[in-house]
Amino acid sequence: MTPTLRFSVLMVFLIGVNGAQIPPVTEMMTFAKAVPDVKVNCRSESMSITVESPAGIFDGMIYPRGLGRNSSCMSLYSQASSPISYNLPLSACNTMSSNMDDGTVEYYNTIVVQPHRKLVTSQGKGFHVRCKYTTREKMITNDINVNMLEPTMLLGTAPMPGCSMVIYQGNHVAQNVKIGEQLTLIVSIDAQDVYSMRLSHCSVTDATNSASQPLIDDYGCAVDPEIMGPFHYSEDGNSAKVNFQAHKFPYTDSVYYHCNVHLCLKADDGCPSPPDCVSGRKKRQADEGSPATIEVYSGLYVNEANDLSRPDQFDLVAREKA
Repeated sequence: MTPTLRFSVLMVFLIGVNGAQIPPVTEMMTFAKAVPDVKVNCRSESMSITVESPAGIFDGMIYPRGLGRNSSCMSLYSQASSPISYNLPLSACNTMSSNMDDGTVEYYNTIVVQPHRKLVTSQGKGFHVRCKYTTREKMITNDINVNMLEPTMLLGTAPMPGCSMVIYQGNHVAQNVKIGEQLTLIVSIDAQDVYSMRLSHCSVTDATNSASQPLIDDYGCAVDPEIMGPFHYSEDGNSAKVNFQAHKFPYTDSVYYHCNVHLCLKADDGCPSPPDCVSGRKKRQADEGSPATIEVYSGLYVNEANDLSRPDQFDLVAREKA
């Protein structure tokens, strides 16, 4: 997913959440009559969400849509004084991203604000939350680790190239697919003459980061070729891709792919050749002497073969903040 980012646009969309009715109480009636005031603060690795309850006290739960059952992404509040805060990570909890035509990256999710700690009721409200980030050029020195989304000011001799991970289904960016469909994962850096790249330690995680499956080991070899094979690198060393079939964990519909990208100076003969994983001759993709190691990630929804979700139809109310 990109180099160091800063936010420029915040968006919140209101949707309705339907559910079972329960006898109303004063706090719930107050909550239902007035829409909660929701604000979003775009941080380097998360969206920080503030909810102002009309009742002044909030007794309920907040969770990403689809992750309300025993999920680490759900937060419970007991008679909490308003405003309350909820943190939504960019690389988990059903948060997804899109590369925009203007070069920015937009992260988006849907959260549910329920004024009850156990039941889903008609008093609950849903909000589409979005953060748009713009790329900021960064300079780097030798022997440092650069976190993709950490706002750090560094000086050095050459600009770090932009780095991204994109998953395609045919010629289109994959967002909602079925198990077994053919996908292509591409990791790339900007076209330039200073750096080449190699990948290691790739994995797939579930929406809550509670389960993980290794895909590529520290040497750059496939852990289980039946799940994902080895990456194939371009001649200029600026990109790598692998074809695989869509898969998921049994209890969540969203998956996230993570890889470490090692940059090498082309003036020093570039990165080492891809490992010989068949014969067992492997060379670890070490950080030593590497100008930078970057973690990239990307997510998508994977549905059962007979259960592809239909597009949601919501009445949207948009609010934009600069």
